[in-house]
Amino acid sequence: MIELQRGKYQRIIVNIWRLAAISLALFAFYIFAVSVNLFWLFGGMPDLKTLENPKNELASELISEDGKSLGKYFLENRAPIEFDQVSPRLIEALLATEDARFIKHSGIDVRSLGRAVTGVMTGKSSSGGGSTLTQQTAKNLFETRTEKYRGLLGDVPLVRTIIAKTKEWILSVILERKYTKREILMMYLNTNSFGNNTYGIKVAARTYFNKDAWNLDVHEAALLVGMLQNPTFWNPVRFPERALLRRNTVLSQMVKYDFLGEEQYQAYKARPLDVNFTLESHNTGPAPYFRESLKSTLKSWVEQYNEDNDTDFDLYTSGLRIYTTIDSRMQRYAEEAVKEHMKQQQQLFFDHWKGRDPWIDEEGKPMKGFIERAIRNSPRYISLKRELGEEEAMKVMRTPYKMKVFSWDGEKEVTMSPIDSIRYYKHFLRTGFMSMDPRNGHVKAWVGGINFRHFKYDHVRQGKRQPGSTFKPFVYVSALDKNFLTPCSHVTDQPITFTLADGVPGSWTPKNSTGRYSYQSLSLRQAIGQSVNTVSAFIMKQVKPNTVVEYAHKLGITSKLDAKPALCLGTSDVSVYEMVGAYCSFVNGGYRTEPMTILRIEDRYGNLLQEFFPKANQELSSTVAYNMLYIMRGAVEDPGGTAQRLHSFGITKDNEIAAKTGTTSNYSDGWFMGMTHNLVSGLWVGGEDRSIHFRTIAYGQGARIAMPAWAMYMQKVYADPSLVQYQKGAFNKPADYKLDCGGVYFDPNDTYVAPSVSDDEGALF
Repeated sequence: MIELQRGKYQRIIVNIWRLAAISLALFAFYIFAVSVNLFWLFGGMPDLKTLENPKNELASELISEDGKSLGKYFLENRAPIEFDQVSPRLIEALLATEDARFIKHSGIDVRSLGRAVTGVMTGKSSSGGGSTLTQQTAKNLFETRTEKYRGLLGDVPLVRTIIAKTKEWILSVILERKYTKREILMMYLNTNSFGNNTYGIKVAARTYFNKDAWNLDVHEAALLVGMLQNPTFWNPVRFPERALLRRNTVLSQMVKYDFLGEEQYQAYKARPLDVNFTLESHNTGPAPYFRESLKSTLKSWVEQYNEDNDTDFDLYTSGLRIYTTIDSRMQRYAEEAVKEHMKQQQQLFFDHWKGRDPWIDEEGKPMKGFIERAIRNSPRYISLKRELGEEEAMKVMRTPYKMKVFSWDGEKEVTMSPIDSIRYYKHFLRTGFMSMDPRNGHVKAWVGGINFRHFKYDHVRQGKRQPGSTFKPFVYVSALDKNFLTPCSHVTDQPITFTLADGVPGSWTPKNSTGRYSYQSLSLRQAIGQSVNTVSAFIMKQVKPNTVVEYAHKLGITSKLDAKPALCLGTSDVSVYEMVGAYCSFVNGGYRTEPMTILRIEDRYGNLLQEFFPKANQELSSTVAYNMLYIMRGAVEDPGGTAQRLHSFGITKDNEIAAKTGTTSNYSDGWFMGMTHNLVSGLWVGGEDRSIHFRTIAYGQGARIAMPAWAMYMQKVYADPSLVQYQKGAFNKPADYKLDCGGVYFDPNDTYVAPSVSDDEGALF
């Protein structure tokens, strides 16, 4: 009997071992089948190359010349950091909450596996206890649950989950073999979502606490770790009560695993959330207009680089590091100066037009149908009309709703219709400012408008307006370079008349801004310093419009210029970008240096992809260039100069400044261009439409509406001792320079008449 029982037990034991062996073999075969996608049932696995170099989407970052982040291009905002850049308390909170046995297991924790299997079998996902950190990392890195890796069995719900889990087990074991625990932890922290399009702990710490990840306190680390379970549900901005409960749960887990004492726990539990939410987006951060302007250039570069090198870089996902010429300090000073000045000008503008709309015609009368035309040209109306038809589109445009609008006192919430908002925004003055180092072409600061969130249009490169008198230096330099005039020349301020070509009756006689003629003999320095229109007209009549166009284009103006007499007063539209670049030729010894914005581009690993260098070509002799600086200093240094007000800003002492103000007819455009020996900066100010402007020259002239912003910017630059390369000084005089008046000296009361030019001009108007 005993022998029978013993034999029975032996058979049971043998059967158990046999069953175990068969189960193990089947399990091994199943693992093999999943790993090789047997009969296409299970879906593919990441290849070996992908496993060795796990790739996740990384934002490409713009970096200033002084090493500061200017912003990113991204679909998912993420930026990786290393283990030693993360607070140890955050690592402790993560381990205590997500995987306390992380250090002990090799990718698969039997206890966690048991809970997960139980959860799947019972349909209660919460009872599964979650995966290991390594498995979660595998899921994040390789997207195992997406359509990309789904096989024929992928449409069966329960089976699909089991297969996905299996792939994560396999990948986690491989990850544990190939990477250290620290590397896996950072893969996890760098790839997880923290809500609000925020990916990775570096971006999360900056977004929710405006801190570096290294500086996170215990309760801050606990909050971020708690969000990992469900970033939307535990969002501290939308659901602070929930987030507080979740944070305290994480703190209690830290107590449970001896990362935190009871007394500390109670102290941190009593702390508020202390969230300092700063969402990083394309609308925020320094130099947003610059980033947006550069985007199309970078996309073209990436496309060409991929074609030439058989690569697959993407501006939004490849983590490129783009080193720019922008200086973060100078950019900040430019933004501050523009903001301070434009806020003042806007208040003046509101007061100036109080009770009236500022859009007027040439006779100063309100423009009929102005807003109606603006509505029909607005992108929103055009889109609505295409979708709904004209009548319904206009109904939507007239319907009020709550919206946030820009004001100089901060964003405010109002209830208004889209039509009302168009009318509201038309009252705001716009601006564009750029600063450039003439010696190497490096663009140091770029402010394309008053607020990028609400005014996307870039008035540095995208916008073009009439430059007014700031165009006159191109008229003068053409005469100097052609030896029609010298810096010693004098011209009488008297009427200059142009007749129409080809026998067409009619003529044009430009007037000075004062409406009067002094009939005095003026030096070129006096004439340009006081911005006397008749002298520019006289020079234009001598050298001819085609010559002026030729010189403007040689020095950097790329826009189409009308070769007509009125060009001497700046009637053809140009951009701030072109004007600043062209003016640099005067400071740079006659060399035209193209504005340069990118220094180099690296991949995410720091490998150099391309380096960029200045492009320069000498278009003027150094003597002619210096002569232009000499005569343009008259605006600042001489009595009656249009830039005399610069002295009140304290930036002219021990400093040489050459400058030009510009004001167009009806005061639609106000300009100021300022040059020092190491910086050339310029700005334009005006309404969105040319019909929106001040009514008097007292308010609308460039010296009033534009120049103070330039002066405030230079004040800030000079006050920063770290910007030693941009401090005050004299212009670089050519070694062999001497004032060449052609051996002729002029009595101040005489008029110098240059030789006439006989080349064929074509139409004058």
